Amino acid sequence: MPWQRAGHDPTLALLTLRWPAGQNRGLSSLQLRSILACMVANQELQGNSPDHTTNGRESRLFSRYEIDARIHDEMFGQDGTPHRHCRRLHDALNAMPLDRIATMQDHAARSFLEDGITFSVYGAEGPQERIIPIDLLPRLIDASDWQVIEDGLVQRLQALNKFLGDIYGSARILADGVIPVDLVYGCTQYRVEMRGLTPKHGVYVSVCGSDIIRDTDGFKVLEDNLRSPSGVSYMLANRQAVSASLRTLYRLHSVRPIGHYGALLRKCLAEMAPSGVSDPCIVLLTPGVHNAAYYEHMFLAREMGIELVQGSDLTVHKGFVYMRTTRGPRRVDVVYRRINDEYIDPLVFRPDSRLGVPGLFLAFRLGNVAIANAPGTGVADDKAVYSYVPDMIRYYLGEEPLLPNVETFLCRERKGLEYTLDNLDTLVVKCVGESGGQGMLVGPHSTRDERNSFAKKVRSNPSNYISQPAINFSRSPCLSPEGAVARHVDLRPFILQGNKTRLVPGAFCRVALRAGSLVVNSSQGGGGKDVWVLEN
Repeated sequence: MPWQRAGHDPTLALLTLRWPAGQNRGLSSLQLRSILACMVANQELQGNSPDHTTNGRESRLFSRYEIDARIHDEMFGQDGTPHRHCRRLHDALNAMPLDRIATMQDHAARSFLEDGITFSVYGAEGPQERIIPIDLLPRLIDASDWQVIEDGLVQRLQALNKFLGDIYGSARILADGVIPVDLVYGCTQYRVEMRGLTPKHGVYVSVCGSDIIRDTDGFKVLEDNLRSPSGVSYMLANRQAVSASLRTLYRLHSVRPIGHYGALLRKCLAEMAPSGVSDPCIVLLTPGVHNAAYYEHMFLAREMGIELVQGSDLTVHKGFVYMRTTRGPRRVDVVYRRINDEYIDPLVFRPDSRLGVPGLFLAFRLGNVAIANAPGTGVADDKAVYSYVPDMIRYYLGEEPLLPNVETFLCRERKGLEYTLDNLDTLVVKCVGESGGQGMLVGPHSTRDERNSFAKKVRSNPSNYISQPAINFSRSPCLSPEGAVARHVDLRPFILQGNKTRLVPGAFCRVALRAGSLVVNSSQGGGGKDVWVLEN
């Protein structure tokens, strides 16, 4: 390869090929990379130089970009200069004509449409399929920041799995008074059927999606999603679309790959198979085509090379699970379930469920099949229990949390209730068991009538609510017809657990597309963007 003859650096090699010999003397490698970024933007590497004006005016992507010193910006410092790891991307994009960037954005968006990358929104008119909005401009994370995130999430999942093993076992953490007994046993997601049952490796949660925000103090965990976390297909689809549109820039940035997620997930699930099974049969159990995340179910089954099944495709015989096939029944060893606990098995949970498999929980209890994530994990992502995760880390691991929580007020406690009701205009109030932005009040963006109505709900059932400060979490550049604009973003990395904990270096970056909005959920008008975790 050409760069192998130029010191193993593709960036410098491209310059060597383009530049007459000797003219790059005296320039540092950083300067050479900056020059190359501009060349990429100007299409000089393709041998043409487009006009950098649109309707007679100079077009600069960031010319109108606004920075708020109170809010961390993922690309710019407070003085308006790009962060060191963002300079090359900034310079290249800022040198491109806006119409070319718009064309690339349209290409990325059309790829989502053509691939059928959808989610369902449920409203008065029933479920509606929508294409998730994608923003072309990637969010860059340098190696040191990613290491902080990875170390913190590995620590967190280890503690959460130990917590679940404890509360379904001897419940030491409750006996020692670290967490209130009624908070755990009174949680609607606590499953008494799981008592005394320990999955292989003590792993209750094989797949976790934790939501991370960053403010001026650093990274914080906003919440953990432990039941059936979704969004990983959007992480992978964003990468495919953006890397295709910004192909050269993607190569120049030494972005760490995420395309092996499917293989890594399959490996973790295989490690959960019953002992003695060397080549496990793994299936993904879906509620069916009407589920909001059905696209993701199909996507992941394809990525892992496993069967996508519904409850009617499975049967239980003498304590073992079998899949119906054209060649007869085939034993199933691992069920990656994407249905809620109450629908898993009508013989144990909801008797009217037609989504689950009669006898599945018995086979699980006998150790003849693994279910990932295990039933009953939802108690650990309850938003009130969330506030105790730092205490879990100290209790089970004897360590200080590497990633702090967002300050949380429990309305089940008198002081928390009073504080919440007195400060509704500055707080975000959430139902402890809801997800997807449902059952939530964003105080600073609410009306007086909305706050009064919500206060009545909180007073009627205080234990069902928690509140948190309305944090101005970080913003990142997003495309608009006028150029780049600042929008709030979060991260949802996916942590996998088999016989050890693993992460791919990436995340689903959710974007609050409406100006000033703090709500990033897709069902509430949010979108997504690619995350480039850099090698160095």
